[in-house]
Amino acid sequence: MSNSATSITGFSSEAFEAFLASRNEPQWLTAQRKTAWDVFSALPIPNRSSEEWLRTDVRGLKLAQYGSPSLAADDSTIPKSLLAEGVQLGGRTATLDSKNVVAELDQELIDQGVVFGGLEELAGEHEKLIQPRLFTKGIDFRTDKFAALHGAFMSGGTFLYVPKRVVIEKPLHILSAMTSGGVDFGQTLVILDEGAEATLLSETASVDPTGAGLHCGAIALFVGPRARLRYVNLQNWGTGVWHFAQQRATVDRDGRLQWTIGALGARTAKVNQHVALVGPGADAQVNGAMFAEGKQHLAYHTYQRHHVPQCRSDLLYKSALQDRSHIVWQGMIKVDPAAQQTNGYQRNDSLMLSNEAHSDSIPGLEIEADDVKCSHGATSGRVDDELVFYARSRGLTKREAIRMIVAGFFQQVFDRITVESVRHALGEAIGRRIREYD
Repeated sequence: MSNSATSITGFSSEAFEAFLASRNEPQWLTAQRKTAWDVFSALPIPNRSSEEWLRTDVRGLKLAQYGSPSLAADDSTIPKSLLAEGVQLGGRTATLDSKNVVAELDQELIDQGVVFGGLEELAGEHEKLIQPRLFTKGIDFRTDKFAALHGAFMSGGTFLYVPKRVVIEKPLHILSAMTSGGVDFGQTLVILDEGAEATLLSETASVDPTGAGLHCGAIALFVGPRARLRYVNLQNWGTGVWHFAQQRATVDRDGRLQWTIGALGARTAKVNQHVALVGPGADAQVNGAMFAEGKQHLAYHTYQRHHVPQCRSDLLYKSALQDRSHIVWQGMIKVDPAAQQTNGYQRNDSLMLSNEAHSDSIPGLEIEADDVKCSHGATSGRVDDELVFYARSRGLTKREAIRMIVAGFFQQVFDRITVESVRHALGEAIGRRIREYD
C-alpha cells in the first residue's frame, strides 16, 4: 500500500469535491465541511499587519505544494513513540498522513461504555455526542484561514468518550505521524462525562525528523462536572513542518484539568490554546515546556477564560532557546463580570542558550470582576557562567553542564507531571537537542 501523502496537489475546489466524494460520513458533517470551505476560500493567509500574527511570518509557506489527505496509508513507517515507552496502555490510536491506521481499546473499557477510535469513523455511530460539539462548542473554524482549512479537510482524528463515573486507570495513547511532504488535519475530541477520569497521552512525529509537511489541526477537550482529565500533548514534528493548531478545553463544575504541552518540533508553529472555566469550582492547570533550535519559530498564544465564580487557573510555560531560534508566548487571563472569587495565574520563563536566539513574552490581564486574585509574570535570562564553571570543575563537560542546568530550569514543569514516563521522555528529548557553545 502506498504511503503517498496527497492525492491532488493544492487546495482547489476540484480537490475539495474529490475529497468529499472519498468520504463516507453523515450529512451534517459534510455540511460543516462545505461551510468551512467557503470560509477558507474567502479568507486571506494571515499577515503581520494584525496583532495576532505580528510576530509570526508565514510568507514562506506555499500551500499549493500540499494537498488533501489521501486514503492510502499504512502503519509500516510509523515512528517510535516517546510518551508511551514502557507504559502499560489501556488503548491506542495511530494515524499516518491523516489516515487512521491503528485503533485499539481494552475489552474491559469497551464493556464499561468507553469509546475510543477514529473520529470520522465514529461520527455517525455517536452523532448525539459528537455533532453538538464538533466546530460548535469546541473549535471555531472561522478563526483564520488555517482553522478553516482544518474544518474543510479534517481527517485522521481521534474521539474519546468516557461515561459517567467511569475511571480509566491505564493511560490511553494517540500518535499522529507524517511522511516527508505529507499533511495532517487531525482533531482530537475528548468528552469526559460527570465524575469520569482519564489520562490521555498524545504526540506527533515525522518519519523524517527533518522532513517538510503541513499540519492544520485541533484539540477539543470537554471535562464534565467533577470529572478529571490529565492530558499530555507533545508536538514533535520534523523541523520542516508548518504547524497550525486551534486547541480548546472547557471545564465544568468542580472539574479538574491538567494539560501539559511539550513543543519541540516544527519549522514554524502558531498555536492558540484556550481554556474556558464554565462551572463553579472548575480548576485548570496548564504546563508548557518549549525548546527551539536552528531557525525554528514557535508561537503559542494562551487564553484563560473565567466565565463563572470560584474557579482557578494556573499556567506555567518554560522556554529554552539556542542557535537563531525564536519563541513567542502571549498569554491572557480574561475574567468576566460574573466570575467573582477567581484565582488566576500565568507565568513564562525563558532561558537563552545563545546570543542570537530571541524570545517574546507577553502576559496580559483583562479583569471585569472586583473580587479576584489574578497575577502574571515573565522572566528571561542566560545560562550562568559561574554555574557552568562549577559543574565543569566537578568533571562534567561543558555540554553536560549546560544540559544539567537546562534540566533544572524545566524541573518546575516536570514536577507537575504525574506520569513518570512523560517526565522522563520530555527531559530526554530536550537534553538530546542541547549543543555546546563557547
